[in-house]
Amino acid sequence: QVQLTESGGGWVQAGDSLRLSCVASGHAFNLYTMAWFRQAPGKEQEFAAAIDGNGASTNYADSVKGRFAISRDNTKNTVYLQMNSLRPEDTAVYYCAAMFFGSVFARNTYEWRSWGQGTQVTVSL
Repeated sequence: QVQLTESGGGWVQAGDSLRLSCVASGHAFNLYTMAWFRQAPGKEQEFAAAIDGNGASTNYADSVKGRFAISRDNTKNTVYLQMNSLRPEDTAVYYCAAMFFGSVFARNTYEWRSWGQGTQVTVSL
C-alpha cells in the first residue's frame, strides 16, 4: 500500500480556484490509479475524479466536470486536483485515494484501498 498526504485546501470565495496536491510514499506510483473523493458536512463521501497510472485516462463526477481537472506527476509521486469556478456546494473535506491497477470508473469508496487524511476546502459566497 501507499501512504497518501494531501495539502492545498483552504478558504476561498465563490469563483476562485484552488489546487490540491497528494503525495504518495512508496514505490511504483505509476502503477496506481489515483482518485479524489470529497465529503460535505452531513453527507456521504462521494467520488470527484480519477486518473490512471500514466495519466492517459480520467473520469469525473458530473458535478465537477468542466471545472475540475485531475493530473499527476509520476516523477514526484504526486496527483493534483485543479479546482476552478468554485461554488459553495464544493465545500467539503477532500480525500486522495489509491488503487493498484485500478479502474478510473471505480466510484465506490470500498473499492479504494489507500486513503489520505483529507484536506478541508471551504467556499463562501
